[in-house]
Amino acid sequence: MFEVNREEIDWAGRKLVLETGKIARQADGAVLATYGETSVLATVVSAKSAKPGQDFFPLTVNYQEKAFAAGRIPGGYFKREGRPSEKETLVSRLIDRPIRPLFPEGYRFDTQVVVTVLSHDMENDPDILAMVAASAALTISGIPFMGPVGAARVGLIKDELKLNPTIDEMKTSSLDLVVAGTADAVLMVESEAKQLSEATMLDAVMTGHRGFQPVIEAIIRLAEKAAREPRDFEPADTSAVEAAVMGEVEGDIRAAYQITAKAERYKALDAAKKKMMSALAPAEGEAKFPAQQLAEAFKHAQAKVVRNSILDTGLRIDGRDLKTVRSIRSEVGMLPRTHGSALFTRGETQALVVATLGTGEDEQFVDSLEGSYKERFLLHYNFPPYSVGETGRMGSPGRREIGHGKLAWRAIRPMLPTAAEFPYTIRIVSEITESNGSSSMATVCGSSLALMDAGVPLKAPTAGIAMGLILEGERFAVLSDILGDEDHLGDMDFKVAGTAEGITSLQMDIKIAGITEEIMRVALDQAKGGRIHILDEMAKALTGARAELGEFAPRIESFKIPTDKIREVIGTGGKIIREIVEKTGAKVNIEDDGTVKVASSDGEKIRAAVNWIKSIATDPEVGLIYEGTVVKVVDFGAFVNFFGSKDGLVHVSQMAQGRVNKPSDVVKEGDKVKVKLVGFDDRGKTKLSMKAVDQKTGEDLDKKEKEPVTF
Repeated sequence: MFEVNREEIDWAGRKLVLETGKIARQADGAVLATYGETSVLATVVSAKSAKPGQDFFPLTVNYQEKAFAAGRIPGGYFKREGRPSEKETLVSRLIDRPIRPLFPEGYRFDTQVVVTVLSHDMENDPDILAMVAASAALTISGIPFMGPVGAARVGLIKDELKLNPTIDEMKTSSLDLVVAGTADAVLMVESEAKQLSEATMLDAVMTGHRGFQPVIEAIIRLAEKAAREPRDFEPADTSAVEAAVMGEVEGDIRAAYQITAKAERYKALDAAKKKMMSALAPAEGEAKFPAQQLAEAFKHAQAKVVRNSILDTGLRIDGRDLKTVRSIRSEVGMLPRTHGSALFTRGETQALVVATLGTGEDEQFVDSLEGSYKERFLLHYNFPPYSVGETGRMGSPGRREIGHGKLAWRAIRPMLPTAAEFPYTIRIVSEITESNGSSSMATVCGSSLALMDAGVPLKAPTAGIAMGLILEGERFAVLSDILGDEDHLGDMDFKVAGTAEGITSLQMDIKIAGITEEIMRVALDQAKGGRIHILDEMAKALTGARAELGEFAPRIESFKIPTDKIREVIGTGGKIIREIVEKTGAKVNIEDDGTVKVASSDGEKIRAAVNWIKSIATDPEVGLIYEGTVVKVVDFGAFVNFFGSKDGLVHVSQMAQGRVNKPSDVVKEGDKVKVKLVGFDDRGKTKLSMKAVDQKTGEDLDKKEKEPVTF
């Protein structure tokens, strides 16, 4: 019934199995991949014909994690998987980015890759396996695909690079780098690092590239046994239409790209396009070429003009040389009521970034296959249509916004203080208000400034820069701080973020069949110079965290109580903790290890809550002085609540040096008094003294000469 083919290799100490022919046989390609005991199913289907008028490649990648893979039932009311999680979105992008450049030019057939996690062993992250499985499914599908692609994760553990570390090993790694590519070149890099050098990062990339070569060989062997017949596909010959367009408007395109302002340049390009359409596809009369072919040829003409100009002259669209960064202006404290804010402007790219500090109640609960956990650092990136002078739908963040936000999150997170050093939940929101090249790197710069403006003690200021590439044959040019047009018309988007000491995040996407180690080395070195320049410009606004938190930021006091006292502080059904919060106005968070965090923008509210909690969780000590409240006055003395939950008796003989006849002459219910714990009676009841405490100064009169006490 089944014609099963499989390949099995030992890869980084674990068994990798690729199998096809048993599951999802109606898909164009389907591969069940298993690494350790983590299994994913990758399927690919491509339409047999392109939609009329289709002018782009409609590739969709869906990575989905099923809760049953980890033996779990989804949370929530419906108890089933819903909208994609952040991780599912990010892994979908990881799979998409290295495979998209390997489809032939002009392939416009609707194509969908679906990768489903079926089993998770809690040791091997499914993301790398998903990339491998998708590559294998495409390679055997018969769809025109210039693969296969391999992928690997590289960690740096105890100063040694390690291929495909386990999830537990990654907890101690100072590097999390994912690299994908072909047998000959690197196509994609995604990483987070703890201020590592350019040389270390390059070494890690090449370690990963060498490490996944056995996987590529295994996919090729599987394809030799199980691949479908290749589809017939020949890209259309567009040389005639491209020659006609260049002959008609090449000069106009060159003139347009001499204009440095984006809006004016686009206006000139639109005029050139209209001229071209009027000449080659007039509204009245016979068109020499279809309008769609002319539009595509015009894009190719733009790319040809820009790319050759840069390679020939070393000058770019806005007149800069290859290494110069656009003018930068940094401002902080822009918004009066926020905890921290910054406006970072680089050329025609601008990010308004706001930092907000919260308490433990504000931490995000994340439900994943590995289990639920809390996240104390949040970074949200928004890209409204007005930032590029367009109209558009406003709604939930898309894949691009989630991906750009995560890149900035990775760049900033290594520089944050620990929860013990700074017990706040931190949220960053980056609103892109203008965009013409690398708004994600503007977000990194703005986030660093906004956090320092909020008083967050970053280990070091962090900046980011986007690099581009023009590659024609043996000639290439690496561009620092690319414009939007240089991104669209170029061959690489290479983003590097970090501090003056090293790299914290690196992301690379290639639009061609890969780049060499030499080009990567040039790009990393050039990016370092640009990053240092940007940090110097940012320092003109702020060089480090402010000494004090903002006026409206919450203050948090953290301390520990014995774990066996947690139940008493919380109370039955949370009664006590709710009362503390309601009456003091402070927020209180108690963790399982006894760590208590009390937060409020009012210091008095914090002190009231701290004293209350300590009064419950701490046993009173003989000889210490406490502030208390008289709760009842009787003939023989007064009962004082002196420790929140503790009551004690001040005998009449222990009032005012013992010279009191009636307690009511000295105190009444509700009075605030200072008392000294002198001991316990034979029933364990607390015995207090007022005569041992100066009620004005709180001094212990037993430790100095007796003086008259006034009330």
